Amino acid sequence: MKLIIAEKPDQGLKLASPFIIKKQRGYIEIEPNTIFKDGAIMTWAVGHLCELIPPEDYDPKWKKWSMDTLPIIPTKFKHRVTKSKWKQFNLIKSLIHRQDVDEIIIAGDAGREGEAIVRIILTLCGSHKPMKRLWISSLTPNSVKAGFQNLLDANKTKPLFDEAMSRACADWLIGMNASRAYTLLLQTKGISDVFSTGRVQTPTLALIVKREYEIENFSSEPFWEVEATFEMSGKVYTGKWHNKNESRIKTEEMAIRISDFCKGKEAIITSIEKNRKEFLPPYLFDLSSLQSTANKMYKFSPQQTLDIAQKLYIKGLISYPRSDSRFVTGEEAQLFPDILKKLSTFNTFKDYFPVPTPSLLKNKRYVNPKRVTDHYAIIPTEQVVDPCRLSGEEQKIYTLIAQRLIAAHDHPAIFDYTTIHTLVDNRATFISKGKEQIQEGWRRVIYSNNERKKSDKEDQDLPSLQKSEHGIVQSLKIKSSKTEPPKRYTEGQLITLMKSCGKHVDDQELSKVLNKTEGLGTEATRAGIIGVLKDRKYIQIKKNQVFATNKGKILIDSVGKSILSSPEMTAKWEQRLHEIGEGKASPIRFMEQVKMLSSKLIEDAITESKAWRFDKYNLNEFKQTRKKKGSSNRIGIKVGKCVLCDGDIIDKGTFYGCSNYHHTQCHFTISKKILGKTLSQTNVKKLLKGEETNEIKGFKKNDNVFSARLKLDSQNKIKFI
Repeated sequence: MKLIIAEKPDQGLKLASPFIIKKQRGYIEIEPNTIFKDGAIMTWAVGHLCELIPPEDYDPKWKKWSMDTLPIIPTKFKHRVTKSKWKQFNLIKSLIHRQDVDEIIIAGDAGREGEAIVRIILTLCGSHKPMKRLWISSLTPNSVKAGFQNLLDANKTKPLFDEAMSRACADWLIGMNASRAYTLLLQTKGISDVFSTGRVQTPTLALIVKREYEIENFSSEPFWEVEATFEMSGKVYTGKWHNKNESRIKTEEMAIRISDFCKGKEAIITSIEKNRKEFLPPYLFDLSSLQSTANKMYKFSPQQTLDIAQKLYIKGLISYPRSDSRFVTGEEAQLFPDILKKLSTFNTFKDYFPVPTPSLLKNKRYVNPKRVTDHYAIIPTEQVVDPCRLSGEEQKIYTLIAQRLIAAHDHPAIFDYTTIHTLVDNRATFISKGKEQIQEGWRRVIYSNNERKKSDKEDQDLPSLQKSEHGIVQSLKIKSSKTEPPKRYTEGQLITLMKSCGKHVDDQELSKVLNKTEGLGTEATRAGIIGVLKDRKYIQIKKNQVFATNKGKILIDSVGKSILSSPEMTAKWEQRLHEIGEGKASPIRFMEQVKMLSSKLIEDAITESKAWRFDKYNLNEFKQTRKKKGSSNRIGIKVGKCVLCDGDIIDKGTFYGCSNYHHTQCHFTISKKILGKTLSQTNVKKLLKGEETNEIKGFKKNDNVFSARLKLDSQNKIKFI
């Protein structure tokens, strides 16, 4: 009999759903069928059942934060079962060691983390039974059956486990050592706070702080522009004065002089340039582009978009959401006509049909097996659904994904761009730009009417004009403006920035590596990194704009030019980690290099700390004060046990977080404010015990105000009741 181990309960249920099943507590029995002739058992982890042990479990002296005990470098990394998950672990262990189980199927998500979650459990259970690997990119019944009929040899995906372990252990080493070093050294400067660092989070924070300083140091300067309205044989158009393509005038006096010179003067068209441009339909979505688009259109945070996409994936409605590819293979492309036919029956999409291109099979812009990595682009599955049947958030994300697929089957958008050069009195030069839509193409699918109108109004509609036509300057207008500082990143732009950070690296070779490895972090981790930066109070999000806090700036000021803050280190790491995942590099050799780097980062921090100066900051913000008796300040109070590990959940002020974050990197948090309502410690205690909160009145979402009780679901996410 086969034992199938999934990553999560809902995933396990979906994998078992194509068969006749019998539900048990913690697992599912699959009746004998054509694929499993002796039947099978389906069970699951609950996310990460196991965790890396904290420093003090290796050596008691490592419990106390002290420069004398750094670097912390275990001789061998070990895992333990998360305290709250022993029950499920013991169940899985008993199933693994059943005598009638002769083979184990690893059925976690088809990626690094899914591989690691199941293999770590098998290691701690002492399993030596034969293994196979389920590798699928969607959870539709057909895909599930096909996947079980074409299982991979587990040795083929073993390098992914090596990569996941190397990544986790290396991040543990860097985070644990550098966080303690900078926290302790900053304490000597009178800054009493905890400063966590990380291989990805610190370079990301450095990019945000760099933009913050660009805005702070920006000095706005006034400028003026002269705009003329020309009349030529009854035809009217406008143009902007320029000198060698520079239209900004530094003084108002000069602008007035130019305007006075041109009043009522004769004008002649010296040249007309026409250029036709074709804009191909956009690529299909990978996770980063989906997160960026959803943030731009709906202000969804990257994590929110990932969570919604994950729900759609579990329902079998879209393909694997953590994909880093925007291409598909011919196998997927063959399904597109049937998917489109089903989509065309729904009111949401019917106006886009029939599509001009019936098939993409020969279109390399979309069908390119060489550009498909572990997974293909995010697309609707053949299990098509009417978006109106989905919740509001799911409807929006599903519609975006479906529209991308429909747009890929449409014509290019075609515009004619016209540039007119006008000369006034043989001296003053003016330029006029306009565009004309020749073919709407895919834009009718992607953009709303208002968005198309807004885009089309960016350039004026020009009348039919000819070179050498004469006329006069009908009127003039002087416009005054000021130079503006760089704009703050939105969360969606931050995701794009992390992915494209190779553009910010001067070294061309390292830039190539970063572009090849797709920047800082991975598709699956970028949203989490932004979440960590928020939780650690390094950044704040206000009206979808990213602000660096004083705490974030102090850390980056301290790190300075250390490789800890630069994308270069991540570039080299990602390259080596990818090679480990492909079986081309040694994880042992990689970890030896990381251990040496951990020591060097501490040495560099000690050396650089002698020159640290923080005079521009109000350090009272970081002073720890003792609470007076009877004080209403309850920050720092323990409210319960962590649901992911054996840590305590602490009131951190703006959120509730795990006390083990600095020991085991446990990222479990509960936001203190949800939809405008603050969660009390009493209600959080109920959540942590698995209970429902008291009824809370006044939640606000869009224009709706409602009451609800809250509870943690099986994924430890807040759900409304």
